[in-house]
Parts: sequence; C-alpha cells; structure tokens
Amino acid sequence: MPEFKHLSRSVKGLIVLVTGAASGMGRATARLFAAEGADVAVTDFAADGAQKVADEIAATGGSARAWRLDVGNRDDIETVVSEISAHFGGLDVVINNAGISVRVAIDDDGYDEAWAQGLSVMLTAHQRIIRAALPHLRRSTCPRIVNIASTEALGATALHSAYSAAKAGVTGLTRSLAVELGREGITVNCICPGPIATAMTDRISDEHKAIYARRRTALGRYGAPEEVAHMTLSLCLPAASFLTGAVIPVDGGLMARNG
Repeated sequence: MPEFKHLSRSVKGLIVLVTGAASGMGRATARLFAAEGADVAVTDFAADGAQKVADEIAATGGSARAWRLDVGNRDDIETVVSEISAHFGGLDVVINNAGISVRVAIDDDGYDEAWAQGLSVMLTAHQRIIRAALPHLRRSTCPRIVNIASTEALGATALHSAYSAAKAGVTGLTRSLAVELGREGITVNCICPGPIATAMTDRISDEHKAIYARRRTALGRYGAPEEVAHMTLSLCLPAASFLTGAVIPVDGGLMARNG
C-alpha cells in the first residue's frame, strides 16, 4: 500500500484577490480568508466600503489592504492587479465575486443598456481580471480561480434574462479555462449561490423570503454569505488540487428540489 499522502488544508500566506468585497458574500469571503491567515486584497467599486472591510480585518489581526476597483474598466483592472502583486509580492488566488442586480423586461427600452452593463460587470470583467492575474498565478505554488455565478445560470426567473445570460457565461468560461489552464496546475471552479441574505436581496420582504425559501429550497431558508464563503475557501485549499471545472450550487437544495 502507498504511504498516506498529507495534503495541506491551510491558506496561510496565500495572496487572495476578492472583487465586490465591500459587502455580502465578498465581505464574508475576504474576512474568512484573512481569518485563515491569507493576505487579502479587498476590492470594490465602493472605496469606503472596501476600506471598512480592510479595517475590520486589521482590527482582528488579519492582513488586508483595500483598493477601489471598477471591474467594468479594463485599465482599472490592470492597474489594481499590478498594484496588488507589487504590494503583497505576488498573487495566488482570484475570486471573481463582483456583481450587480439586473432586472429588466426583454421589450423594455433600456434593455440594451442593461444587457451591456450586466455582461460588462459579471462576465467580461471575469476574463479581464483572470488575464491580468495570469502571469502572477503562473508563478504561484497554489494557483486558484473561483468565479461566482448564480443558480440563475442553471434555471430561470422572469425579467432576469440579461443577468442569467451573464451568469451562464461565467459557467462556460469556468469550464473552458479549467481545460485550458489545467496542465499548468491552475484550477478554475465556479460557485452558483442560490437565495442568500445580502444587500442584493434586501429589497425582498422577510415574509416573501420565508415563503420562497419554504417552497423552493430543501433546507427551507435563505443562506448566509459566510456559507458561500466557506465553499469558496474549500476550493482554494492546496488540498483541492485535483478539483477543477466544477460548477457547484450553494443553494440550500434549490436546484435539487426543482431540477
């Protein structure tokens, strides 16, 4: 029998870039990685929000720095990724989390604008960030990419066609890059959160959230941002070295119950 192979379950010392990290799942992810010993680049369009999260991490003894990042701006991406690498001395993990809510009817006069904005922030930005980070990831001993999509990529809700198209594109991008980058040891995986209690779902009343959760999810509740963050962390462990191209719903059993 071969000797048991010990694989590391620690991200201590890894340098992690999180987009959309000022709130919700991004904030939870940044704080979790920092709590586990990673150096975290907290990025968000909302500069004050990003700085607040970085300050929260520092107050608990973690390592983080904030950057304002407009993921819809190619030059901004290239500048910030370069600054992150220079500040921390490299880059090991990219977590493409930034997103926006896009709810529009197909025959609405503003549909083209909503479509363009949705794809810019939630799909085009992902590949641009990955491309900017790739030279650094290729030098890493634990290169990881995690793209955050949505169960809207796997199912459908009325008035969300632009959002669903962007998120479905993320799943396709994930699988394709997993194949393309696999021989270099770079893993690329995707998480599809279901109903999660974030700022994006704050507009929904607690009553309607409870009704939806009881009807649609196996667990009968909304998820917490931290529950998504822990799955993201799991995909970035050194021990997760043979997992790539996966599209994982973190949805309380929504897709299992309704698939």
